[in-house]
Amino acid sequence: MKKETIALHNGNEIDPYTGAASIPIYQASTYHQFSLEHPNQFDYARSGNPTREALENAIAKLEGGCRGFAFASGMAAISTTFLLFSHNDHLIVSKDVYGGTYRLLTQVLTRLGIEVTFVDTTDLQAVEAAIRPNTKGIYIETPSNPLLKVSNLSLLAELAKAYQLLTIVDNTFLTPYYQQPLKLGIDVVVHSATKFIGGHSDVVAGLVVVKEDEIAEKISFLQNSFGAILGVQDSWLILRGLKTLPVRMKNSSKSAKVIADWLEQHPAVQRVYYTGLESHEGHKLQAEQASGHGAVLSFDVGSEEKAKQILNRVRLPLVAVSLGAVESILSYPAMMSHASMPREVRLQYGISDGLLRLSVGLEDVEDLIADLEQALSVKSLLVTSEGRR
Repeated sequence: MKKETIALHNGNEIDPYTGAASIPIYQASTYHQFSLEHPNQFDYARSGNPTREALENAIAKLEGGCRGFAFASGMAAISTTFLLFSHNDHLIVSKDVYGGTYRLLTQVLTRLGIEVTFVDTTDLQAVEAAIRPNTKGIYIETPSNPLLKVSNLSLLAELAKAYQLLTIVDNTFLTPYYQQPLKLGIDVVVHSATKFIGGHSDVVAGLVVVKEDEIAEKISFLQNSFGAILGVQDSWLILRGLKTLPVRMKNSSKSAKVIADWLEQHPAVQRVYYTGLESHEGHKLQAEQASGHGAVLSFDVGSEEKAKQILNRVRLPLVAVSLGAVESILSYPAMMSHASMPREVRLQYGISDGLLRLSVGLEDVEDLIADLEQALSVKSLLVTSEGRR
């Protein structure tokens, strides 16, 4: 079946007991045991819940994995996955990684004795050169946040297998609708389901999908032991979001390409980062390993002052953290998604003070361009700058 069909028909679309067209919200923390010798599947909600299980099964089917897991946030999903590693283990991580992941790796996992090297994972030779005797895993964002760098997942998976390393991919930007890393040889996929999968800026959630049963058992143990599980009502909301994921991704991605083309020609924009542009260095690879380019793009306006002026002038996009919603969201990575990254490191990785990240929603694309035009116009920027002086 095609992904559009799987999003709606994944085994969870009809309640087997009542025929309801929506899986029920099982609002229970514990379950009566009818036989101590033959316990039920469910005993305590941290260990399992029918609504959460429906979501976990649905995302596993969409990603092509053997098992899925739902967590209280994207960072809960990422943090629990990193608990697969132990003291003295070494990890290789994409250098322009999400700021929250960077903070976890540099301020939390280092206290547990887990070592990290940040590498440009688009450079296979650099990745191999970073491998040490105690290296245990490679963590990849592709396209990366916020510079949309594209890493070759098949080649990285082959390299990892040669050195017996675990591979983990953050698939938040593209979702399983456009990219399925497990089918390219990756071991584990993580998502901030708060973003495109939930899609409505009304729920915080994280998802993990694994390729093989052995890793699934380890993640299951960690999920139950660490306890950062997704609540039942939030599980239901994410299930609802999955139903419209394909149509939302298609519409938003189509608009993102139109906006990226327009921004690339705008005199106030120095550079546009979007894999759907032929000028993007990862455009060809992205087209080979994924079926689309997504709805997130970044663009550099040259300075912090200009970026803040634009943020103050836009009317349609939310000026906010996060992405992947039905409404467009304009973010300032330097003070939002990557605020936890030291400025010198951020600049070294190419995340400049003039960089803005746009997650394109479902508004009419001509309305969005008109709004960006009035915010970006040289006259508007000059007037705002003079007014502040």
